[in-house]
Amino acid sequence: MRFARLLTTDGPVGGEYEDGFVYADDGTYEVGRDGRLLPPCEPSALYCVGRNYAETLDQMDYARPDEPDFFVKPPASLLAHGEPIPYPTFTDELTYAGELAAVVGERCRNVAPDEVSEVVRGYTILNDVDALDQQGRTARKAFDGSAPLGPWIETDVDPTAIDVRTDVAGERRQEANTELMLFGPREVVSFLSERFTLRPGDVIAFGSPANPGLVEPGDEVEITYEGVGTLRNEVVAPE
Repeated sequence: MRFARLLTTDGPVGGEYEDGFVYADDGTYEVGRDGRLLPPCEPSALYCVGRNYAETLDQMDYARPDEPDFFVKPPASLLAHGEPIPYPTFTDELTYAGELAAVVGERCRNVAPDEVSEVVRGYTILNDVDALDQQGRTARKAFDGSAPLGPWIETDVDPTAIDVRTDVAGERRQEANTELMLFGPREVVSFLSERFTLRPGDVIAFGSPANPGLVEPGDEVEITYEGVGTLRNEVVAPE
């Protein structure tokens, strides 16, 4: 099942998504006609793992981590599927990174790897936008608009062997499979739950395959995880 959230004239609604329609408790809504998609959850935080693919380590000349290497984006960084990504005025090096992300379904802590499927509601897609020329991960990755997320939550998918591809302005930039992760999704969720109380709606992203790269205003970024969906956003020039 796919769960989506829609912003209507009467406020947000959520429900099962199928073929362009959201089936909510109070009725059926058509995406586009009755409202636009929102980020599919409302996280208190987005936990993002870096350096989680061997090819990315080789490409970026990073050392292999002994445990998941993570950082946090705030809720203000969120953008929905289809929303424009503003190119910040403070950077000349904006990059994309196509990542699979879990959405937490219940408040939890100290979750064992074999229990992760019980606390994860489903999976969605994150574009880990990065202002590469800024100093420190928070300045680079936690600004407004740095976390396009969506388009929905897929509740029925095995995250361990999913094909991924990222296209920028119609050019294939990334192609890989989640089986190439150094730390698998269940291992990462368990690791983070030892350190944080995870809350419903929190997002955990599992890192980017090789070839994260630069984008320019006018570029459309499409990130596809088979069985999950396609997240699409266009980069726009600063106002």
